[in-house]
Amino acid sequence: MTDTLSDALTTPADALAVYIHWPFCLSKCPYCDFNSHVREIVDHSRWQRALSAEIDYWAAQARGRTVGSIFFGGGTPSLMAPETVATIIDRVGEKWALADDLEITLEANPTSVEAGRFAAFAEAGVNRLSLGIQALDDAALRFLGRQHDAAEAREALDLARRNFSRFSFDLIYARPEQDSNAWRNELSAALDMAGGHLSLYQLTIEKGTPFYSRHRDGEIIPPGETLAGDLFDVTNELTAAAGYLAYEISNYALPGEACRHNLAYWHYADYVGIGPGAHGRLTNAANEACALRQHAKPETWLQAVEEKGHGSAEARALEAGERADEMLMMGLRLQEGVDVARFHERTGRSLEQAVRPGAIQRLSDGGFLRQDGQHLWATARGRAVLDSVLAELLA
Repeated sequence: MTDTLSDALTTPADALAVYIHWPFCLSKCPYCDFNSHVREIVDHSRWQRALSAEIDYWAAQARGRTVGSIFFGGGTPSLMAPETVATIIDRVGEKWALADDLEITLEANPTSVEAGRFAAFAEAGVNRLSLGIQALDDAALRFLGRQHDAAEAREALDLARRNFSRFSFDLIYARPEQDSNAWRNELSAALDMAGGHLSLYQLTIEKGTPFYSRHRDGEIIPPGETLAGDLFDVTNELTAAAGYLAYEISNYALPGEACRHNLAYWHYADYVGIGPGAHGRLTNAANEACALRQHAKPETWLQAVEEKGHGSAEARALEAGERADEMLMMGLRLQEGVDVARFHERTGRSLEQAVRPGAIQRLSDGGFLRQDGQHLWATARGRAVLDSVLAELLA
């Protein structure tokens, strides 16, 4: 693989997804292990120039592509100046062709200051908002270290509905001391306010976070396996009754409302990551997925872009086995599962060649997997314990 990738990229039929990472937050949530940072001062003009420069760099590596989605993630992208968002969207449009149904998502927090920018973000070109609500209960929001209360969350949802034709919000469940009845009530209220898409995540305790230390010291005790399974069942029961498809393990949507940007990841399509710590996957002339990774520390990334025009820390072609593992880990999260023909096209292997001998049959016999010759997918039972399913599948 060349150093710049410039002569290596193909133009597959899939639209290109573009991810923009804004690494700054007002405070660090105690459960979060994302590449997010608190800084007292952020030079927005400098960051606007650097993000634009890196778009130029990756556009030169992925010439001739059509962009199907732009996703502003973080960190807290709703802390960005709306003018910066507009500049970045315009820059993407200058460097690549844009799909007619281009999806542009921005993640936002529901504090009153950030919600006051929703109209400006819509004017800048954002057409889908993803709100980090996380809970509809004030005590739970305090436990999660959020900067908003439940009333602000509801007000932000009203503003989102007025300013965006599409919006989603996140909730975290399986919190300590949360039982099935409490989650049933909270999720029912959420569905009454939803705009066609919900992301519903079980609380996970990640190493390196304050919650990890508190869990180790016995201060935080998440629900046990049985209760967690019951909460997952409640989630799927209520969303299905409301007409939401569980199209991915933690994502639920009405018809036509699935997040097209995230589907690019799960379908193992090409995407580029702009900004500190962003990752990407681009297909080269040998039909290999190339792994791309940016410098994670904001100051390191910024200096690299200003000196070299990009903040890339790694660009390498993945081996066939790595591609197979990634496609299975991503695709089995989807209700539709892994497309068998595409899997062979991207990896050069059959499913049976890519997994442990007999694993697919064993897991199918156990009711965890199903296949029909065109797709391999995890059943509802399999998705509930997908980490264990993958551990059995992958060598």
